[in-house]
Amino acid sequence: MMSIFDKFQQLAAIRQELAESCDTFFNVVMEEILSGTEAVVNGRPTILAGSNNYLGLSFDPDCVDAACKAARKEGTGTTGSRMANGTFSGHVALEQELADFFNRQGAIVFSTGYVANLAMLSTLVGPGEIILLDGDCHASIYDGCRMAAAEVHRFRHNDAQDLEKRLRRLEKRNTNILVVVEGLYSMLGDRAPLADIVSVKNKYGAYLLVDEAHSLGVLGANGRGLAEETEVEDGVDFVVGTFSKSLGAIGGFCVSNHPELNLARYASRPYVFTASSSPSVIASTRTALKILQKRSELRDRLWDNAQRLYRKLQDLNFSVGPEPSPIVAVRLEDKAEALALWSGLLENGVYVNLVLPPATPDGNCLLRSSVSAGHTPEQMDRICEAFTAVRKAVKTG
Repeated sequence: MMSIFDKFQQLAAIRQELAESCDTFFNVVMEEILSGTEAVVNGRPTILAGSNNYLGLSFDPDCVDAACKAARKEGTGTTGSRMANGTFSGHVALEQELADFFNRQGAIVFSTGYVANLAMLSTLVGPGEIILLDGDCHASIYDGCRMAAAEVHRFRHNDAQDLEKRLRRLEKRNTNILVVVEGLYSMLGDRAPLADIVSVKNKYGAYLLVDEAHSLGVLGANGRGLAEETEVEDGVDFVVGTFSKSLGAIGGFCVSNHPELNLARYASRPYVFTASSSPSVIASTRTALKILQKRSELRDRLWDNAQRLYRKLQDLNFSVGPEPSPIVAVRLEDKAEALALWSGLLENGVYVNLVLPPATPDGNCLLRSSVSAGHTPEQMDRICEAFTAVRKAVKTG
C-alpha cells in the first residue's frame, strides 16, 4: 500500500533541488523585528521589501497602544465563534465603521482575508448559479469557488471583452452570475479595468465582487480602493478585503449595499465555525482605519517610494510589471538567475519575495518587492543600491 505521504514526492524533489541551488531559500527567519520595515535575518539587519505593510502601520504607536489596552481589558482571545460567545462590542463597532467608510449599508468582519473570500464565495452562489472569475485571481478566491456548489468559469486576465463574450454565451441560462475580480493584483501589481468590467456586468445583469485586499489604503482619493479611483463604487455589489496589508493587522471583511448581506453570516460555514478575531486585533484595526482616513500623506509617501523603485528597475533593464504600483515585480525566465538575484539581495541586506512557477501567473519567476510608506529615503536608497549591485554581479558572474 502506498504511504499517505507518497503524493508529496514530487514536491519533495522540487524542494531538494531548490535547497541545493540556494541553501537559504527555506531558512529565512525573522529573528528579531526591528521595525515595520526592518528585521534581523541571518544575524544581520535586513530591510523588509517583501511585506504588504503598505502604510507602515504595523508599528504605529497608536495601533500598538490600542492593541495592548484591549488585550489587558478583554483578554488575548474571544475563544468562540461570532455565532456563539465571540461577538464583542469591538466587532460590532468595526463593522459599522467599515460600512461608514465604504458608504455601504452593511459589513461583515471575518477572522482573515482568506476566510472572507471562502465565506462569501461559498455562500453567495449555489447550485445552478455561475461564477466568472479573472484567471489571475488569488488562491483564496479559487478555493472559495471550489467550496461553492456553483458552476465556475474563468475569463482572460484583465480582458473585459473576453468577459463579455462569456456572459453573452451564458445569458440564455437565465441564472444568477457572480463576476469576481481583484482591484490590484498581487503578483504584478496591475489594476483591473474596472470601469469596463462594471459596464459589461451591468449590461448582462450580473453581480460583481471585487477583492480590494491590495488596493485598500492604496488607491482612491480616500483610500477605498480601485472602485473609488475609477468612480464605479455604485456598480460593485460586494467589496472584500483584508486587514493584513494597509491596516497592519489580520482579518477580513465584506461590505455591500444589499440589505440581505447580513443573512450571509448565518449561512456561511467559514464564519459560523471559526473563532472570531481577538480584541487586540480588532482594536488595532479600528485605530488603523481612522489613521488611513486622516493621514493621506502616508498614501503619497507610499506612491513616491513605489514610483522610485519601479523607475530604478526599469533603468536597470529589468522586466517589470505593466505599471507602477506598491507591488514591484521583476520577471525572470531563468530560475537559476532568479535564485541568484534573490540570494544576492539578501546578502546585501534586502529581503524580497521570490515566487516560482506554478504560483506565478505567466510561468515566469518573479522577484516581488512591496514598498511601504514606512520605508525611509535612506532605506529606499539601500534597496535601489542592492538591486544595482546584484544586477551587475549576475551579469558579470
